[in-house]
Amino acid sequence: MIKKLCLVILLSCNFLFADSLYEFTNLENEKRFYNLIKEIRCPKCTSGSLASSNAPVSEDIKLKIVELIKEGKSDSEIKKYIVNRFGNEVLYDPGFDKGTYFLWIAPISILLLALTTFFFRRKI
Repeated sequence: MIKKLCLVILLSCNFLFADSLYEFTNLENEKRFYNLIKEIRCPKCTSGSLASSNAPVSEDIKLKIVELIKEGKSDSEIKKYIVNRFGNEVLYDPGFDKGTYFLWIAPISILLLALTTFFFRRKI
């Protein structure tokens, strides 16, 4: 009985004295951080987000994001910093610019082409 009690006390001490890895001043900044790391890809991983990666580069990026949030930077400024550092491929939702316009326009053009082909083929 005493052994079980000691084991429970020993295991619960871990939870009582554990600290968070990332310290934030308020809950809103913490929510921003977790949303940002879900929206940004790990530069080393094939398709994983920063939230799902434990690679050293992703840990460094997470620490930098925490630092930028503490400095008062907005989400768009943080994303711009990450894109400038690692390229446009780190965002799951790339912006509409001359480098990515094909990604945005191609699905619509293919759909219109398929619908046009479908309707003209039925009439013949």
